[in-house]
Amino acid sequence: MSKIDQQLFGVKAHALEKEYEQCPLCGGELSIKHSKHGSFLGCNQYPTCEYSRPLVQHEAMEAQVITGSSCPDCGHELAVKSGRYGMFIGCTQYPQCQHIEKAQATIANQVDCPICSKGHMEQRTSRFGKSFFSCSSYPKCKFIVNYPPVAKSCPDCGFAMLVERKTAAGNRLECPQKSCKYKCKVD
Repeated sequence: MSKIDQQLFGVKAHALEKEYEQCPLCGGELSIKHSKHGSFLGCNQYPTCEYSRPLVQHEAMEAQVITGSSCPDCGHELAVKSGRYGMFIGCTQYPQCQHIEKAQATIANQVDCPICSKGHMEQRTSRFGKSFFSCSSYPKCKFIVNYPPVAKSCPDCGFAMLVERKTAAGNRLECPQKSCKYKCKVD
């Protein structure tokens, strides 16, 4: 049998040796801390020193001005911006002008709201990043579905809209009414 070279496991050459950073405010040691908003580096001298910084530096997207555009509210240029719910187009004079625009669905894909008949179904994103479809007349009409709407009425109950669901067996159309169990396979 061969002997294991103990020098490979010395303190200075150990592969798992932790390298500590120093706090720029107090000179204390920084370590990884965890919170409900994610992990970060924080000073071990907390609460006397409150230095912290994120583990990962996110690249902040600078607003990109759209040349030749004008805000319908104030007349200044519009810019592509990044926000809490993703990319959007907003006025360059924010916060004085709070005009924002969202991408409009194509007219061919618009489905009228089956509840109020005044608005149409729009795709939206929740604060958790999930997509859903709701009436454009919100808050007057609060009709919501979780799947893409289809402009066909239900043959069983007569509801003015169906939704398209993707399943392991293939795509199918369903009635969004809970009392109706209509389902049919999409060709």
